[in-house]
Parts: sequence; structure tokens; C-alpha cells
Amino acid sequence: MILVRKTLTLFFGLLLVSCGSQEKLNEKWYQQRWCEQQNGEAEVRLKDKTRCDCLTDDYAIEVDFSHKWAEAVGQSLHYAKMTGEKAGILLIVEDNKDKKHVSRLQNVIDYHNLPIRVWTTNQSALD
Repeated sequence: MILVRKTLTLFFGLLLVSCGSQEKLNEKWYQQRWCEQQNGEAEVRLKDKTRCDCLTDDYAIEVDFSHKWAEAVGQSLHYAKMTGEKAGILLIVEDNKDKKHVSRLQNVIDYHNLPIRVWTTNQSALD
């Protein structure tokens, strides 16, 4: 019985670790492909040692999964300040339930009249 518990604990622990690391790998996958399509440069190191996810001729863009929309607001504005470009956010929308996050983001941008452009993407758009 103890062996079964230890095995199950190990299994679920590994499952949680793989789920957490999978999101980061996928974010980078989206970032690289989308940024390349925009003729941008990915992972640009800025003067303050932060990294802009995608820098184009006009935009400094934060790439994130839709549930991290609020964090993306601050990061995009920071990247814009550091680069002198306009702020942008690329939200990764994997399924219909993610659309509520896009709406929340756009409502905050509109309410506060923030100078942020928003794009969305998903896997099929980048394959």
C-alpha cells in the first residue's frame, strides 16, 4: 500500500511538472513563429536586462497565454518605454473559454484609453 501511494505521488508530481513546463515551451513556440511572421526579432534584450518577446519596426510586443492578460499590460507598456516603439500584446487563445480574457483585456485598454495594440493567435494559425 505504501509503495502504491509513493508511486501515485510520484506520477502526479511528474504530471504537474510536465504541465507547468509545457506552457513555457508552448509560449516560446508561439512567440518565435508569430514574431517571424511579423518580420520581428524575438527575445530582444533591453538596456535594463529585461527581454522584449517580439520587437518589430513599430511595436514592442509581449506574448502570453490569455489568462495572463493583466500581466501582459504592464510588460508591454514597459517594453514600449524601453524601446521607444508602440506597445503590443499577442494573446495565445487556445480554446473558446480563453476568449473571456481577450474581452477583459480589451475592456481595460478601452476604459483607460491605453495605447496598446492587441493580436490573438492559436496553434492552427501558426502551423
